[in-house]
Amino acid sequence: MEITSPGFAHEGSIPPEFAFGKHDPETHFTFSDNRNPPLVWSGVPDGCRSLALIVVDPDAPTVPDDVNKEGAVVPADLPRADFHHWVMVDIPPTCTGVAAGECSDGVTPGGKKSPVNPAGAPAARQGVTDYTGWFAGDPKMGGTYRGYDGPAPPWNDQRVHRYHFMLFALDIDTCPVKGEFTAADVRQAIEGHVLAEATLTGTYTMNPDL
Repeated sequence: MEITSPGFAHEGSIPPEFAFGKHDPETHFTFSDNRNPPLVWSGVPDGCRSLALIVVDPDAPTVPDDVNKEGAVVPADLPRADFHHWVMVDIPPTCTGVAAGECSDGVTPGGKKSPVNPAGAPAARQGVTDYTGWFAGDPKMGGTYRGYDGPAPPWNDQRVHRYHFMLFALDIDTCPVKGEFTAADVRQAIEGHVLAEATLTGTYTMNPDL
């Protein structure tokens, strides 16, 4: 099984249009187009009954003290953790991808209430991402973030972030998660049901020195 994108090469840079934030020479940060990138997959194995998609940045800082602070940097050797940008389940095996901007086109303060599903997966379900926790308590941005919201790594981070677009072929019709499920919920629920998996990796930074 393979997953690729017409929008960027494997291990190549993700264009800003597919990011939540981009570099601004005066303020360091400004909202970007936040369109989901186009994705194409093939080689779904026999016996696959549904697909699941998870997008994760494994390079999120574990200590927020210096994040996006003038005169400070987030050192490259700071311990890192996962930050999930998208989780979608119950994608039928007949679906072969997602068009650019089909599921996300623009930043929605407070998060998307009902994310749009791909045309090939009208009954898919999209879960809650880690922007929910990141913006918790923010009067302008706080809310429940569902669906795709793209990269916005700290503008003073000395590490280029990686973004793994992971596709899982499952032997079950419906992922056994309910309500406001997360990527962690999905990873636990699909354990023992994965027939095949594939990963596309892109990179992104808002640090002009990198």
